[in-house]
Amino acid sequence: MKIFSTVLLFAYAAMAGSLVHAQSYPDRPVRIIIPFPPGGATDTLARVVSLKMGKILGQSIVVENRAGATGAIGSDAIAKASPDGYSLLLATASTHSIGPAINSRLPYDAARDFTPIAQLGSAAAILLVPNNSPAKTVQNLVDIARKDPGRLNYGSSGKGSYSHLVAAVFQGKTDTVMTHIPYKGTAAVIPDMIGGSIDFMFESIPVALPRVRERQLRALGVTSPKRTPLAPEFPAIAETVPGFESVIWYGLYGPKGLPQDIVQRINAAANQALDDPEVKAQFTRLGIDPAGGTPQQFAQIVVADSAKWKRIVADLKVTLD
Repeated sequence: MKIFSTVLLFAYAAMAGSLVHAQSYPDRPVRIIIPFPPGGATDTLARVVSLKMGKILGQSIVVENRAGATGAIGSDAIAKASPDGYSLLLATASTHSIGPAINSRLPYDAARDFTPIAQLGSAAAILLVPNNSPAKTVQNLVDIARKDPGRLNYGSSGKGSYSHLVAAVFQGKTDTVMTHIPYKGTAAVIPDMIGGSIDFMFESIPVALPRVRERQLRALGVTSPKRTPLAPEFPAIAETVPGFESVIWYGLYGPKGLPQDIVQRINAAANQALDDPEVKAQFTRLGIDPAGGTPQQFAQIVVADSAKWKRIVADLKVTLD
């Protein structure tokens, strides 16, 4: 009986400690690392969500851009951070689905070195061309590419990035050959596109829509399976290229070993923020579908997406060499 009482005492103490931990978190500002340059879709989404989450948590959330290596540098910083809930990562399919599929030398293990917290949203991409492009439709672009293989070029945020692989999939589906021009972030591609030296690119709806609506660039179609209510004026590329589709996710991670009470606290704040009418309206303007849900649901989505990109990379024989 004495041993049983002692076990119960330890159990109650552990539960009480966890409760105090959850109630006291956060007691100082929280940092969210964006592993991409300022001005991109991930950066924009992070600033919208972090502002509302900070109010819910009662602490400021500092957004820090740490770009490089197609998201690997910022992601690695969180993989090696203390699992105390004060250093988080706003990850995407590029860092946790595509990256592991294409780069065997990542400094982190995307499946083991992070704690999934919440999916924040998802977004399709838009196929963009300069305003002076002769391509007025997706079929026009395909016809031009087939007539003169290799003449058309496309920009991306780097070799092995989402914007690179979506274009590679597009080439495979349309049986065309085009030249890849890698940049350090898609934000750097846009001025060259406006100037006409880049023939096309795939950019996420959050970044592309303002450029299109300001008539700086022309949109030919979206990568969602069907037309999206977020930009209903643009056809789905699948209407011209059957079977072509691609949607990217955005989500919050912490380092491996993040206590579950803190995970649940952040997850609840994220879900509450995503349910806020003001945040929903901002997401709609950005072209992002709010997500939410449990950490387990988020983890399952990433597992399925990772398997998909692994197959794509293998089929296309894309490497970083």
